[in-house]
Amino acid sequence: MTNALIFGITGQDGTYLADFLLKKGYTVFGTYRRTSHKAFERLEAFDILSNVNLIRADLHDHVSISRAIKQSKPDEIYNLAAQSFVAASFEQPLYTSDITGVGALRIFEEARDLCPKSKIYQASSSEMFGNSNETKNENSRLSPMSPYGIAKVYAHKSAQFYREAYGMSISSGILFNHESPFRGLEFVTRKITSSIALIKQNKLQKIHLGNINAKRDWGFAGDYVKAMWLMLQKEKSDDYVIATGKSYSVIEFLERAFKIAELGDWKNYVEIDEKCMRPKDIEFLLGDSSKARSELGWTPTVSFDNLVSLMVEKDLEF
Repeated sequence: MTNALIFGITGQDGTYLADFLLKKGYTVFGTYRRTSHKAFERLEAFDILSNVNLIRADLHDHVSISRAIKQSKPDEIYNLAAQSFVAASFEQPLYTSDITGVGALRIFEEARDLCPKSKIYQASSSEMFGNSNETKNENSRLSPMSPYGIAKVYAHKSAQFYREAYGMSISSGILFNHESPFRGLEFVTRKITSSIALIKQNKLQKIHLGNINAKRDWGFAGDYVKAMWLMLQKEKSDDYVIATGKSYSVIEFLERAFKIAELGDWKNYVEIDEKCMRPKDIEFLLGDSSKARSELGWTPTVSFDNLVSLMVEKDLEF
């Protein structure tokens, strides 16, 4: 039996990954932070809450990280925990830097001491690349434009250092945007689809959005967690871009989502709000995942249109 420890199991990716690993026969351990509200809704929705071993831990606290590793005795570690909302990182740059950046370093250091032979996955991000019209691969220049992106670069470079300096098996997945019906409500895709459901119920009149011209390479979270697992099955650890190779604007997402919901012209329901604008934003992201496709045998299975349909229809159920 293989033991897996997922830091950040209650998030979108953590839940999809836990479900995937359980179906592979893993014993799954997962960490969660103490909060004043219930945090297991996604695990309950997947009907796997009773099948995972939960451990309270916080990336701010190296003692709790150590405790989680000792309790789980992991063969594989997946670091998905982070302050992952880019917009919030402008308001909380120090917190984001500590959790998303230094938090990863704490995991690597504790693993080096307690389980140096464990295979580790580090969740890197396309936000590390910043702004340019180039298609991004593993060798593209890193030029982040947010505190979140900066923190992810720190974690990414730390992973590379521990791999090279200490011979640890750490693979980083440079994941482009990946969505699902279980995406957080603050992320633009889910904000749109959940708001559409409220409009259909006459509970909302307008969706307040920021830069709707921004273009992103959007994939399905369920596909992307498989790539995480595939990386740790390789004998040699490495870095991989995970992306669909197609980029769409927020406007194109709106057009498809409103058409599916049969609400007519999205322009009647969307209001551009300066409060939703970021101090700095990335206008265009497109990833080249040819390395992952050739070395891991990974390919995305859910198209952009099907992803939008999946999210809209799920939110309309409520």
